Amino acid sequence: MLELPLSSPPAPERGLDMPGIMRTISVHSARPRYTFMVLDLIARVAGRGGAAGPMVRDGEQLVPIREWLSAAIAPSAARHHYRKATVEAVRRDMAERGLLPPDAAQAQQLVDMEVADRVRISGMTSVSRAVSELVKAGLVTRHYQGFRVDHHNRGAQRHAVYTVPAQVLAALARGQVA
Repeated sequence: MLELPLSSPPAPERGLDMPGIMRTISVHSARPRYTFMVLDLIARVAGRGGAAGPMVRDGEQLVPIREWLSAAIAPSAARHHYRKATVEAVRRDMAERGLLPPDAAQAQQLVDMEVADRVRISGMTSVSRAVSELVKAGLVTRHYQGFRVDHHNRGAQRHAVYTVPAQVLAALARGQVA
C-alpha cells in the first residue's frame, strides 16, 4: 500500500512538482482546492518574472488583481447553497426595510445587485485569505504598488502585486496537459 506523507516537503533531488505544490498547500490552507485555484489563476496572468498585478486586463478595462481573481472564481459558487441563502436573506432584509419596489422584475434586479455586491466583497476577502496562505507556504510573494512608492504594506491607494517564483511556475506548467 502506498502511503503519502501529508506534511513533508517535496524531495530536494526531485525539485518542486505538482504533488509537492498540492502537499504544501494542504498543509497551509483550510481550503486547499480554492487556494490552488487562486494560485493557478495568478500563474496564468503572471507576466515577466512571475509577477501578476497590480492591474489585470478584463476585456476592455483594467481592474485590480484581487477584484479580478474574485470575479473569476465567483461562478464556482453560483449554485452553492450559501448563495441561495444570501439571496433569500437580502430579499427579506430589503422587504423589511421597505426598499423593494412593487414591480417584481425591478425588485429582483435590486436583490441581484445587492447579492452581487456582497459576493464581490466576500470573494475579495476569500482571495486575500488564500493569497496569505500561499505566502505562508512560500508559493507566492506579495507586495503593494501604487501611489508614490512600492511598499510591502498596503494602504495609500496601493494595490497588490503577487509574484509566483520560477520553480512554482515551472511545476504548474509541467502539470498542464496539452
